Amino acid sequence: METSPAILELEDVVAGYGRMTVLKGTRFRVARGAITTLVGANGAGKSTVLKAAFGLLQLQSGRVRFDGAETTGLAPRRLLELGVCYVPQGRNVFPELSVRHNLELGGVSAPAGFDLEARLERVMERFPVLREKARAQASTLSGGQQKLLEIARGLLLDPKLILIDEPSIGLSPIMIQETFGILQDLRAKGVSVLMVEQNARSALRISDFGIALELGRTRFEGTADETLGLLDRYFHPAEKA
Repeated sequence: METSPAILELEDVVAGYGRMTVLKGTRFRVARGAITTLVGANGAGKSTVLKAAFGLLQLQSGRVRFDGAETTGLAPRRLLELGVCYVPQGRNVFPELSVRHNLELGGVSAPAGFDLEARLERVMERFPVLREKARAQASTLSGGQQKLLEIARGLLLDPKLILIDEPSIGLSPIMIQETFGILQDLRAKGVSVLMVEQNARSALRISDFGIALELGRTRFEGTADETLGLLDRYFHPAEKA
């Protein structure tokens, strides 16, 4: 990964929750225009990395750089404006609002002159099921459709980097395949993706690079194939799925 231009860099990041330190000097680079998957055992700090990169956690020490500029300490709203999108794990839609209104909320951080209608049209063209259900309450969508809605909402601002946490949780195999297909399509359009995924093998098969975390530290950075080999040698079979 050293020869690939980085869209995101973590430098000796120490962070956690209250008195519990989870990241203990984590450092790695995320290649521009590629899909990178974070792997590691439960508690390794994978989800915490995404929160730290998106400004949801205050760093105890270390630095975060995005697109060549330091972003340490910036609020999530500012990072959205700069081109970072975060899709957390679980369901994060507003169930009583319509699908369209949920999408519109993706534009709350838009700069002056933002053409919301044009962006909504573009997003719904990419996700026809959301157009069909635009007036329906988000609570009526299937789990897979809700995940598509979350991704679509994040795309409204045309991000340069998507941080996505466990996109396959609760999805059928068909919806998992569709979600991974969307991430591949975004990569083809130049969007960078940093993903945490419980189905590490499936995620690495569509990825360009992998990063292995262990106890809050970076253990390995390499190609997706190299990371798959690492899983074979060192990680518990339950973590290879």
